[in-house]
Amino acid sequence: MSQQAQLRIPATYLRGGTSKGVFFLRDELPEAAQVPGPARDALLLRVIGSPDPYAKQIDGMGGATSSTSKSVIISRSEQPDHDVDYLFGQVSIDSPFVDWSGNCGNLSAAVGPFAIEKGLVPAERLPRDGIAEVRIWQANIAKTIIARVPMCEGRVQETGDFALDGVTFPAAEVAVAFRDPAAGEGSMFPTGNVVDTLEVPESVVAGGRIQATLINAGIPTIFVAARDLGYQGTELQEAINADGEALARLETLRAHGALRMGLIQELGEAARRQHTPKVAFVAPPVDHVVSSGREIKADEIDVLIRAVSMGKLHHAMMGTAAVAIAAAAAVPGTLVNLAAAGGADAESGAGQTGTARDSVCFGHPSGTLRVGASAHRQSPSGQVGDGQQGEGEWTVSEAVMSRSARILMEGWVRVPAETLMR
Repeated sequence: MSQQAQLRIPATYLRGGTSKGVFFLRDELPEAAQVPGPARDALLLRVIGSPDPYAKQIDGMGGATSSTSKSVIISRSEQPDHDVDYLFGQVSIDSPFVDWSGNCGNLSAAVGPFAIEKGLVPAERLPRDGIAEVRIWQANIAKTIIARVPMCEGRVQETGDFALDGVTFPAAEVAVAFRDPAAGEGSMFPTGNVVDTLEVPESVVAGGRIQATLINAGIPTIFVAARDLGYQGTELQEAINADGEALARLETLRAHGALRMGLIQELGEAARRQHTPKVAFVAPPVDHVVSSGREIKADEIDVLIRAVSMGKLHHAMMGTAAVAIAAAAAVPGTLVNLAAAGGADAESGAGQTGTARDSVCFGHPSGTLRVGASAHRQSPSGQVGDGQQGEGEWTVSEAVMSRSARILMEGWVRVPAETLMR
């Protein structure tokens, strides 16, 4: 039996926020994988260990969850006034598919430290001690991210006392600012409404109609009221992920929302666009217990939110979905904004207007997170209003949150050479 050599590719394994991924420099990939296409996808699938019918990714670097089945390709930026280009690939666990349709907000926090470590940020822009600003071009969605990375004695500071719910150990804080986070070229609210009535099968909800906020900010997201799905908004992963019927309902809802948002042209396409949109359900705050066993009091948070990623309830919150939460909370009348007002009647959105807010602290299955954004209405002439009055489309200039990041391992990842020959 002939033996196929393994390829040896420089790679770094990083945690960013509540996610982990394998990072590559584009120019260090095999030549066939330096450009988009089947060779690149085949390589990343094999690195992560997909497709895996056992859903374990034992023969790869993935961790068999949407938070750990991720890959990142970094290069010197081709955009003016940016340091690096950041391309994110969400690797499917059980199918031969890499989704390039969106960003990973959590891993965005790791891009800045990685870029500095790899010498992609000019030395004159790096303080010996203090905060280094890394200007990131997010290539999946053509947006700018600014990562504010702490430096100590000329090196990236990774250890510290910043605690992030969903991550066991504290680390150094990395502030991440998402500039003009509305995804793509269209409106932040693709239907023009802050609340829509979605027509869905009765298997999703009795009566076949459900109120939803459909937003493109950070990542396309469908927000619905937890109560409308029969939930409290305090559910932990096992309550949803062990219920196949619930997961099927949520996936059907996601497909119909994607169609209404114009992300797909027919429902069947949703299966080939697993990373976007996300589905999240919201509720006013109540006392509850999170996955660590810690009790969260209602007065510690503004709103409860649970989000589904790649067909499973997320253990914490996707960073890009947190941007969507910040943007939706800032706009009066969205389901997030109304649930944050605290009234049980606000969940339906009917006849409610809400009040603009520039930050929100939300509860997720692992704890809490505060995010901020300021929303304004922009008239067709380009004039920006005060966020309360006037007509025109809603816009958000920047959404901000804090994360942490740490290099876990660096060296080479190996894959069979035949991976690029198929």
